[in-house]
Amino acid sequence: MTRERFLDASAFARLRELRVEHPDSVRAAAGARSRRVGGTGGGRLLIVALDHPARGSLAVGSDPLAMADRYDTLDRLALALSRPGVDGVLGTPDVIDDLAALGLLDDKIVVGSMNRGGLRGSSFELDDRFGAYDVPALLDAGADFAKTLLRIDLSDPATASTLEATAAAVTRAAAAGLPIMLEPFLSARVDGRVVNDLSPDAVILSIAIAAGLGTSSAYTWLKLPVVAEMDRVMAATTLPTLLLGGDTAGDPEVAFASWQEALTLPGVRGLTVGRTLLYPPDDDVAAAVDIAARLVHGSRPGAGAGVRR
Repeated sequence: MTRERFLDASAFARLRELRVEHPDSVRAAAGARSRRVGGTGGGRLLIVALDHPARGSLAVGSDPLAMADRYDTLDRLALALSRPGVDGVLGTPDVIDDLAALGLLDDKIVVGSMNRGGLRGSSFELDDRFGAYDVPALLDAGADFAKTLLRIDLSDPATASTLEATAAAVTRAAAAGLPIMLEPFLSARVDGRVVNDLSPDAVILSIAIAAGLGTSSAYTWLKLPVVAEMDRVMAATTLPTLLLGGDTAGDPEVAFASWQEALTLPGVRGLTVGRTLLYPPDDDVAAAVDIAARLVHGSRPGAGAGVRR
């Protein structure tokens, strides 16, 4: 059965027209949105993520091109953002520009993805260049967070340039007072493919490396996978942390249960989830998002929202 669209075709027609006739309005839309007073508001956060395509990663589960239809993907994201308890979105400039031009970012936290140069499956995947947002552009767009992926392969010399670029981004973000979210992994090539080590010890080591980057950690957050022994993992850092949902590719109930337990740990401030919520097995995006919102915010899905202006 075909999923019923949340946005009508006229919304996308207007978006296409804006991109041709009024590109300046597209550029300005993110900064012109109504903003939350207090940013994160000190509460817990549910952030829906869509920065995978810019790294050449369009797969969900066994479907290698699940996110190839941008209209369908944006529609799913628009539906997710409309649900109570969803605090914001993580995306690359193309995604944030589309959402802002569609008028979907009012009172939402915007997290801008910075390094998308390490294309999936490429020979240079670990040399993860900063090819999307930079700190000045994030400030210009009125973003609330920066985000960068940090895959560390101790046998790949390209990791050194990624570490250097990440440290520079942390330094610039801290100087600007902009929170920056690091997503670290210990990684290695297995049969020519980059694979992240999700053992507790590997995640703990990745935390230690990431936390020390830049000239100040005052504005550094972490985005971490939910793995075994999460209590030991979270004991490795004082940095505020959002849990990474990832592509569960299996029973979402198992993922929800693991998130629920991890959300009780000190230092965990919420969830950043993409494919699991946007492409659930039953295609009921609203139901999946509502479950995640209840896990993050309890029985009051709007509890994470800041004061609006």
